[in-house]
Amino acid sequence: MKFRAFIAVDIEPSEDLKAVVRELAQSRADLKIVKPQQLHVTLKFLGDTDDSLVEEIRSRMRSSAAGIQPFTMRLVGMGAFPSLSNIRVVWVGIEDGKLLKTVADELDKSLRTLGFERDRKGFVPHLTLARTRSPRNLANVQEIIRGNAATDYGEYPVERVLLKKSVLSPQGPAYSIVCEHSLRSD
Repeated sequence: MKFRAFIAVDIEPSEDLKAVVRELAQSRADLKIVKPQQLHVTLKFLGDTDDSLVEEIRSRMRSSAAGIQPFTMRLVGMGAFPSLSNIRVVWVGIEDGKLLKTVADELDKSLRTLGFERDRKGFVPHLTLARTRSPRNLANVQEIIRGNAATDYGEYPVERVLLKKSVLSPQGPAYSIVCEHSLRSD
C-alpha cells in the first residue's frame, strides 16, 4: 500500500513563532497556514511511497545522518518563495542550516536509487509558515514579512530525523511519524 511521505525534523514552536503565525492568520490574506503543532523543516519530499520501502528508507536516513550529533539551528528572519512580489510560500529562515543541508543532500542522493526524484532546485533550509491560495490581501503579508525580516526566533534542537506520513483532508494535512532516526551524541 502507498502513503504520502516526507522526511523532516520537527520544530517545537516558541511563543514568537506562534505569534507570527497568528499575525499571518489575521492578515485577511488567502493563506493556508501551517498549524504551530505541525511546524517542521522538510529535508526531502517523497510523495507516494510504498509501505514495503519503509525499512530501506530508515536505513538511508541512518546513513545520511551518520556521524552527525544532535545540534541546534537558529531561526532568523522571514521571506517568501519565489519572491516578495510573487508570494507562494511564506517562510522563516534557518541561519546555520549547514548540517541540515548535509543530511538533505545525502538523502536526495541515496533515495534516488529507490526511485525518488532528485530535488532539481536543491535544498534551501527554511521553515514554511504558510502557502498562498490567491493574491487577495498579499500586501498585508508583504508588510508582515518586511517587519520580521531580521527577527530572531531563537535556537531549536535537532535530535532526530523523521519519516512522516501526510494524510490530506479538507481540514488540512494530518501528520504521523512512520519511523525515526535519532542523532547520536556518542
